[in-house]
Amino acid sequence: MLFLSHVLSAASALMLGTGVAYASVPVEAIMFKNPNCTCCAGYAEHLEDNGIKVKVVPTDQMAKVKQQARIPVSETACHTLSIGGYAVEGHVPFKAIEKLFEEMPDVNGLTLAGMPSGSPGMPGPKMGDFEVKSFKNGQAELYGKF
Repeated sequence: MLFLSHVLSAASALMLGTGVAYASVPVEAIMFKNPNCTCCAGYAEHLEDNGIKVKVVPTDQMAKVKQQARIPVSETACHTLSIGGYAVEGHVPFKAIEKLFEEMPDVNGLTLAGMPSGSPGMPGPKMGDFEVKSFKNGQAELYGKF
């Protein structure tokens, strides 16, 4: 339980942000993931290929991490990334994260629900544009198609 407290404290601190406007995407992030999930490594590699150093934190308390990040239940995926004061849920393409830090909108983060085929870190063909949503206080809306 002490481990969970530290994980959630770190997540809270990172997700609250510092109020600093970034000119570009932060170079470090923390990924919270289920210890049994294997696709998360592919997503971390996608981020690292785009210049983001990812610290992976396996935890069996993912529901609490997602609740702390205020991710709508209908928009959850297999892992939650904490980066520059935002939460990024699932296999969100780097281009969407890049847009997030260019615009710095007043949201809690971005999500790509489920585990879509062909999304970063997922096998299979891309079947069309990925509909990435932004979310704030448990409500989600379309942010963009990538």
